[in-house]
Amino acid sequence: MAQGKRGIAGILLAAGRGTRFDPAGVQDKLMQSLPGGMPVAVASAHALCAVLPNVLAVVRPDAPRLAAALREADCEVSLCAESGQGMGASLVHALRRREAADGWIIALADMPFIQSSTLQALQAALVAGADIAVPVREGRRGNPVAFSRRHLPELLSLGGDEGARRLLRAHPVTEVAVDDPGIHRDIDQPGDLPIQP
Repeated sequence: MAQGKRGIAGILLAAGRGTRFDPAGVQDKLMQSLPGGMPVAVASAHALCAVLPNVLAVVRPDAPRLAAALREADCEVSLCAESGQGMGASLVHALRRREAADGWIIALADMPFIQSSTLQALQAALVAGADIAVPVREGRRGNPVAFSRRHLPELLSLGGDEGARRLLRAHPVTEVAVDDPGIHRDIDQPGDLPIQP
């Protein structure tokens, strides 16, 4: 049965394997420490939880340390057995658990530098009536992406590794101007981690 409260819900996608970071799968990039010692995914979770009280993190079943860290960061954690199929499967898993929400801000756990002001601006865009909202800096769109419930049927039809890009091409998008370089900055490879002082 669908769970979730009305209002804008936060979804943190944290179920990827991060094979570009470590092809052997030994090091989980989401548990790598940022300066100050906070894991990448926990920093992403803190930013989202600071703005939205209703955050669901989707995690692979074989990542118990990550799941525990995100629970400590005040996320509700849902283990997605289908996560190996790709981001689309993880997103559908999350949406089914937050189906009652009025809209969703969908954030990626490997993007820990998003500013709270960006998340607040996306939330405000949804509340003001946007159906899809994306942050834009220097003419480039970034993440996270926000959707109103108008697009729920299409979002639930996603599958496998198909993310929500198709919807951004097919529908009007409200671009929210932000001064936040974090919307373009992810942790994809070891060199993307900030140097520890």
